[in-house]
Amino acid sequence: MHATTLRSPQALAPVRRGFVRRNLPYFLIAPSVIMLLALIAYPLLFALKSSFYFWNLQVGPQPLAFVGLDNYVQALNAFDFRAALTNTLILSILGTAIEFSLGLAIALVLLEALPGMNVVRALLILPTTIAPIVVGFLFRYLYDPGGGLVTWVLQSLWLPVPAEGILGSPATALAAILFVDIWQWTPFFAIVLYASLLSVPDEIIEAARLDRASAWTILTRIKLPLIRRTAIIIVMLRFMQIFNTFDTVLVLTRGGPGTSTRTLGYSLYEQGLVNFNVGLVSAQTWIAVLIVNIIVALYVFFAFRNEEW
Repeated sequence: MHATTLRSPQALAPVRRGFVRRNLPYFLIAPSVIMLLALIAYPLLFALKSSFYFWNLQVGPQPLAFVGLDNYVQALNAFDFRAALTNTLILSILGTAIEFSLGLAIALVLLEALPGMNVVRALLILPTTIAPIVVGFLFRYLYDPGGGLVTWVLQSLWLPVPAEGILGSPATALAAILFVDIWQWTPFFAIVLYASLLSVPDEIIEAARLDRASAWTILTRIKLPLIRRTAIIIVMLRFMQIFNTFDTVLVLTRGGPGTSTRTLGYSLYEQGLVNFNVGLVSAQTWIAVLIVNIIVALYVFFAFRNEEW
């Protein structure tokens, strides 16, 4: 007779329940992980493979030759791609910095018990609910040189407006796109930072005021350090979002005049869906992925290196 006996189904039931209980979180997130892999990992791997081939759908439906790193060299040597990278970095860095600063200022105002603050908070979130392409059409009319509201305001203030229009001049077109982004996404920073500032304990603020700390000292020494993690995360998310700017550029300027407003997002669209150069656009995609991941990795490293979790 064997030394061990088979366990009965009743004895195995607690084991099964324990297994399901321990692994339930993994079962719940598995569909999301599979979906992310299907929507992100597979396209990126497909683009990586395609970037090493000469593949233009205007020439043939299949890759014609293995070209190694030629597509990457061609992309980096192309003037329009370098201009797109420069414009994208300008929009991302300046846009994120300005939106954060204005959002913080608005959040501090919202903390004050002023009349009508409830209505202001409700209205503040409206711009972020509008699709970027709709915002682009709205500002295209506001920038119209023949009677747009923005043009009229600038002329009324005796500020110079280019004869070809705000969007038609290389000197003002990129700034106009940046202004559109600031208008739409500053409320995002304001609402998130306002919610974070509400979590700062009133006892700490009152103690600082009793010690005669100035408003600037309270802000820089108490409030900002306490909401630092939230601020770091939303800055990172917004930077990555602006780095992919496409909709407003497509509607407002189509990357012009010249290459003055061309962004990486618009460059990828043009090479992929206009010129059908799959090999080149795949290389540009991976260059953009590497650049934004390097920037974000460095940002996270320096932002969180002294943090204790």
